[in-house]
Amino acid sequence: AAAASSSSSSLSSFRPCIDIHGGKVKQIVGASLQDNDATATLENFSTDDKPSTFATKYRDDQLPGGHVIMLGKSQENADAARDALVAFPGGLHVGGGITDESAAEWIEAGASHVIVTSYAFTDGMIDLDKLARLRDAVGKERVVIDLSCKRVPSSDATTTSESSESSLDDASNPYCVCIDRWQTVTDVRPFFDDWLARLAEYCDEFLVHAVANEGLRGGIDEDLVRLLAATSPIPVTYAGGVRDVSDLERFYEVCEGKVDVTVGSALD
Repeated sequence: AAAASSSSSSLSSFRPCIDIHGGKVKQIVGASLQDNDATATLENFSTDDKPSTFATKYRDDQLPGGHVIMLGKSQENADAARDALVAFPGGLHVGGGITDESAAEWIEAGASHVIVTSYAFTDGMIDLDKLARLRDAVGKERVVIDLSCKRVPSSDATTTSESSESSLDDASNPYCVCIDRWQTVTDVRPFFDDWLARLAEYCDEFLVHAVANEGLRGGIDEDLVRLLAATSPIPVTYAGGVRDVSDLERFYEVCEGKVDVTVGSALD
């Protein structure tokens, strides 16, 4: 059976994922997915197997809490996502272009949670009014906020802060949240200004990809994992860079079982 949630025990859970692009299950390298240049997209894996094939396996292996991510707004991606949800009702989270207006229909389609990223932002800043509407639409317990981020040198960040929810200083926290399929680096720095505690009022979990590591199978971002373990007040899942079992073992050592983990490209 899958490990218990990291919020209730010191044991990290494995969270499977189904990324959908062009109606197919794929694994794509980090931020290579570009709106204005389809040739820039780098794929690690693509298959003609239906999303339900993978969802059924996750169901049979008792691995709940996996992520179905629609990479691009299209009917073929939506249909593929629904195919997965039908195969594992109540067992998967779904994300990709979801808003407060569409969230309920995805819960009705079988998702246990909806994942939001860009929706939570207006003009590059977190919009708490939007998140309140989403919470009202489906309930806090059905929402996952994606705070995927990358390192941004302090001298390059336009956002400054005098307060921190951790004891680490500015130089130790050079992470900014990325939106728009990671093509836009915002000024939001999740480990400052009590952002994690504030956002926890609107969601059940956080999902955080290490943008610079995602899809590269080059190892985990240990600093980011350590920060998530030290500061997140609610369950959080990390994704990005896992290559093999040794990386999973190192991940567990770094987070002390306080963070869950997703593995994608390394499974092909």
